[in-house]
Amino acid sequence: MKNLFNLFLMLFAAMPILSLSDNPTNFSESCEDGSGETGSSFGIGFGLVLDFGLYWNSCPEAESIVYSWVETTVLQDPRMAASLLRLHFHDCFVNGCDASVLLDDTEGLVGEKTAPPNLNSLRGFEVIDSIKSDLESVCPETVSCADILAMAARDSVVVSGGPSWEVEVGRKDSRTASKQAATNGLPSPNSTVPTLISTFQNLGLSQTDMVALSGGHTLGKARCSSFTARLQPLQTGQPANHGDNLEFLESLQQLCSTVGPTVGITQLDLVTPSTFDNQYYVNLLSGEGLLPSDQALAVQDPGTRAIVETYAADQSVFFEDFKNAMVKMGGITGGSNSEIRRNCRMIN
Repeated sequence: MKNLFNLFLMLFAAMPILSLSDNPTNFSESCEDGSGETGSSFGIGFGLVLDFGLYWNSCPEAESIVYSWVETTVLQDPRMAASLLRLHFHDCFVNGCDASVLLDDTEGLVGEKTAPPNLNSLRGFEVIDSIKSDLESVCPETVSCADILAMAARDSVVVSGGPSWEVEVGRKDSRTASKQAATNGLPSPNSTVPTLISTFQNLGLSQTDMVALSGGHTLGKARCSSFTARLQPLQTGQPANHGDNLEFLESLQQLCSTVGPTVGITQLDLVTPSTFDNQYYVNLLSGEGLLPSDQALAVQDPGTRAIVETYAADQSVFFEDFKNAMVKMGGITGGSNSEIRRNCRMIN
């Protein structure tokens, strides 16, 4: 018990969090060959058709440039893998995968970076800037910022030990953003399973997609303030919820009471924190899911519980479903008011 608490205590820091889910109003924050056949759009797409091989002729260096930057950055800062994956999630869940999450506030535009789920939470913008700069030098106005986010998310998973997949490309960059949609459209870490299922289904994503994409939480960190609800059985004296691991919760409570909810942070997966694997699901079955919305998958619904058990028992099934869900989520394309930005932080 003492060793477990010491492990938690070593992880607190007074700095912006690099987690997938480090804000009380936010859920998400994971990462070549191909036939060149035309892909298809999903969810709230507006008819934009994506393609696996769009850049083979127009910018053949695109994927290698993105991968090189991601590999170098994650080697220096392993937590950046979670940050880049999370950027793609937060982009796609707000009016489609259109790089609106990257836009800075200007006199005539309010971006999404100051929305509560993103403020002092999202990071990795400078990495995207560097990738875009290199791409503009070799393929001007060719590769969209939205496609960079999709490729960087895939590569973040790969360099962390996870599966690879072909990324459909051809997204355009939005000329608008919506702080309100970013505030209201992202699932909370306190979401129930029915709420999660509904939120994902509204984007054309299934229950299986939802549980598989939640596996991105095998990487990253979270503040105490994002999992306060997990500690309620200890704080109120009420009986523990079904499946709760009391020793795990007591360690969390000790960490958060020692350093404070806005300062204390810990890994979403303590066992293999920098490796993309199926340990997240093993943790859920042992009652060691950090966020309430994560642990809910194992205890609130028999359907999601069965998927969690499958992934915990067979990593290859999780990897396959995660790849498919990422392609599907990445196919949620934005609206018609779009372009290929020269600078990801501002419209042309």
